[in-house]
Amino acid sequence: MSQALAEATRAIPQQRWWRILPPTLIIYIFGYMDRTSLGFAMAGGLNESIGMTASVAGMAGGVFYFGYLLLQVPGGDIAEKGSAKKFLTGCIVAFGVFAFLTGLVRSTWELLALRFLLGLAEGGVMPAVLVILSHWFPNEERARANAIFIMNNAIASVITGPVAGWLITNYGWRYVFFIEGAITVFLVFVWWPLIDDSPEKAKWLSAAEREYLVTRLREERESEAAKRGKGPVNYRELLRNVNLWKMVIIYFCIQVAVIAYVLWLPTMLKTLMKTGMTTVGLLAAVPYLATIGGLYLFAVRSDRSGDRRINTAIPILCFAICFFLSVQTKHSIWVSYGFLVGVGFFQQAHNGVFWSIPPMLFPREVAGGARGLINGCGNLGGFFGPSLVGWFITTFHSPDKGIYVLSGSLLIACLVTLTLPAQIAGRKPG
Repeated sequence: MSQALAEATRAIPQQRWWRILPPTLIIYIFGYMDRTSLGFAMAGGLNESIGMTASVAGMAGGVFYFGYLLLQVPGGDIAEKGSAKKFLTGCIVAFGVFAFLTGLVRSTWELLALRFLLGLAEGGVMPAVLVILSHWFPNEERARANAIFIMNNAIASVITGPVAGWLITNYGWRYVFFIEGAITVFLVFVWWPLIDDSPEKAKWLSAAEREYLVTRLREERESEAAKRGKGPVNYRELLRNVNLWKMVIIYFCIQVAVIAYVLWLPTMLKTLMKTGMTTVGLLAAVPYLATIGGLYLFAVRSDRSGDRRINTAIPILCFAICFFLSVQTKHSIWVSYGFLVGVGFFQQAHNGVFWSIPPMLFPREVAGGARGLINGCGNLGGFFGPSLVGWFITTFHSPDKGIYVLSGSLLIACLVTLTLPAQIAGRKPG
């Protein structure tokens, strides 16, 4: 960002940061808690209650992402062309209800069905929220805005660990889903009055901030259209665009590792530390506190330099290294745990930067759908990662070989990231 632009931006009121980000953050915190509590429930008695093996448990963690895929493109498209606010309200109620019902399961088939439905309900949320943020935050602010929103993953995980551990210890694993699901539904009453689709529709916005945002975002769209030249303007052209599929590959390879880490971390910690669920919950919170720092550091670096490519690639590489070393050092419990905390620091650090890239590569007409396609196809990695670790645990009674494969997947993501166009690297192509 140029010095002149930075000074001009600081002179504009900043209501958007306090009005738009908190409700998106709160809603997705509970969505993410609903999604990831399964890992604690598995370690806290769910597997034994319904007779579920480690392989099936990995499948239960992963089947969520097949449902998650279905609303990605429609969700992004509805948000870009219609009302993201109304669409997201329906999604919030649905995933709260399905989370609550998970507490009632009596068989593996019921669990698999509800995990699929939970994924379906949450599927349109991420692309729709990213569309809202792109309507409220110009490019020079977008990585930070995205990163603050994506901090929901870390905050949710910090909360989920101790809360789930305490609930399981005192009431049993079913109450984790009952309480989180009920709270999620009631959060609609927080969401609806606070959020607006765009600056033009917000009655609470000052005239100076509205004028700045409308003008700046229009200039940005015109500038990026000129840089792109003739880019994909419909979905048929988009599907033939090589940069779209590069981003799908990157996100898929990352999610293979991220979701496996999130799902199996409680089990890994329980095995490593040989302790009870309350302690596991507290230990599991520390890596996610580190995640907040990683997200913010790389988002700020990227917004200041304008280099989206290198600030996506570096944290992915460090994620792979820490994951690999956490296995290599497991004979030293606290050293291994330290590397798991390192994994926590880097596992989401790419995310705020990564999601600022699609508007730079694709026109507004297809950017919402592009985000959905990248997120949906990429998140299928969330099926393969947990399933892979579950298979290694069942076959070899250890997740170590699975983690080596996950680290390799991250190296592929890093290498493909470095092939993205120069226009996202903070300099002119050519």
